[in-house]
Amino acid sequence: MTISDPPFHRIDDASLAHLVVEFYAAARLDPVLGPVFQQMVGEGDAQWAAHLRRVHDFWSSVTLGTGRYDGRPMQVHAGIPGLEAHHFQRWLALFAQTVDSLFTPPPAAALRDKAERMSQALQQGLTMARSA
Repeated sequence: MTISDPPFHRIDDASLAHLVVEFYAAARLDPVLGPVFQQMVGEGDAQWAAHLRRVHDFWSSVTLGTGRYDGRPMQVHAGIPGLEAHHFQRWLALFAQTVDSLFTPPPAAALRDKAERMSQALQQGLTMARSA
């Protein structure tokens, strides 16, 4: 069984795919996040399709344990010039807004919690990398 339309009552591969598409459509247009993504991903549809697949694989791995993601998010984020705490704060706010619009409260809370923990870990890692 696949879920095709929100609100999603559970986290599965189909609902994560929908989340990734909706979130990054908003992030690309966001005045704080859009320029960062444009710089790092680009503007082309092929570039964005590849990015969305990679991010979907990441979320599938961290929420469903699929193991599809094999990247190094810390190194990727450390390579983003000018990435600061306010970018993470905006990312979390936009992510929470998107999650809350697509999921019922229990899975939305689980996704927001996962995102908060990832954000904290990335910010701590960036602080350590920059002070070394």
